[in-house]
Amino acid sequence: MSSTPPETAALRVADLPQNRPTRFTLTPEAKALTDIASELGVDALRKLRFEGEIKARGKRDWVLKAKLGFTVTQPCVVTLEPVTTRIDTDVQRLFLAELDIPDEAEVEMGEDDNIDELGDVISPYDVMLESVALNLPQYPRKDGAELGQHVHAEPGTQPMTDEDTRPFAGLADLLKPGDKDS
Repeated sequence: MSSTPPETAALRVADLPQNRPTRFTLTPEAKALTDIASELGVDALRKLRFEGEIKARGKRDWVLKAKLGFTVTQPCVVTLEPVTTRIDTDVQRLFLAELDIPDEAEVEMGEDDNIDELGDVISPYDVMLESVALNLPQYPRKDGAELGQHVHAEPGTQPMTDEDTRPFAGLADLLKPGDKDS
């Protein structure tokens, strides 16, 4: 049998059973979804579900594995019309009791961003919020929406296009057979 924590509760590591997983299911209510959407700067968030388990990995480390699913509405980057996207993804976090953290001012980040330092608590709710933020479409675009090209120039001058800025654009014309002067 497994226990199910309250929605936003952080779980004390000392209270987690070593011999079996602690399962959780988070499905925030409408008010919470509105607050999360506002915090993330999106128009709407619906059908958010975060379901998984936390279990011991060795004697001192813990792993959280879950499935994240949500529907988000954001403005199109081209037309600003609403774009609705469904996201379904797996989430995994490894909480290590001993994590080497350098003392230097500037540090290069490791390749595995799913590793966290183990504290006194593990919060599935916080992992859910972070995972939603990381999985939001960065540039939502409505089907068929394309950026047009605006060409501006002073009167009496030839407008410069994107094609004109490509340094090797004219090379193809130079290499065409039959255009050579002998």
